[in-house]
Amino acid sequence: MSEFDDVLDAVGPRLRAARIERGATLAELAESTGISVSTLSRLESGQRKPTLELLLPLARAHQMPLDELVDAPETGDPRVRLRATTRHGRTYLQLTRRPGGLQAYKIIFPPGPGEVGELATHEGYEWMYVLSGKVRLVLAERDLLLGPGEVVEFDTRTPHWVGNPGPHPTEVLALYGPQGERMHVR
Repeated sequence: MSEFDDVLDAVGPRLRAARIERGATLAELAESTGISVSTLSRLESGQRKPTLELLLPLARAHQMPLDELVDAPETGDPRVRLRATTRHGRTYLQLTRRPGGLQAYKIIFPPGPGEVGELATHEGYEWMYVLSGKVRLVLAERDLLLGPGEVVEFDTRTPHWVGNPGPHPTEVLALYGPQGERMHVR
């Protein structure tokens, strides 16, 4: 018997427990899912192997994620393999793997000349936490110097420039939405 057979064999008792916990009868569950009472009974007793077509409406009816319903084994290695990208002299290490939504990066700024470059604007919102070193942020008319442990967040439609004024590299943790990621990393 394979590991997957063990997982599938455990689904029936889990389905029964979820239904009983909700206080539902087989007839009520059949009505809400469109699955016949006899099929539900055979699933719960283990006489029928669950299929995706049967499990999806049952997960929805029990209001639980599909992987929780089947108690799926862990898949893959959860560690993120850092991929470095260098752009404009800065090194970006991607800390997240899921496409879309917010993305986290560790950014290493090399020591800069101290001169403010051209202020940029783009769609999005930015959040930065200074890990080490100093960051100079020019945000419209404001000129800020940030040290370790300081955080900034701002709408990137505001003209801005970020750089390292110090003689040593600076490390920050940054969160970007899709527009900000495209602007900085792509």
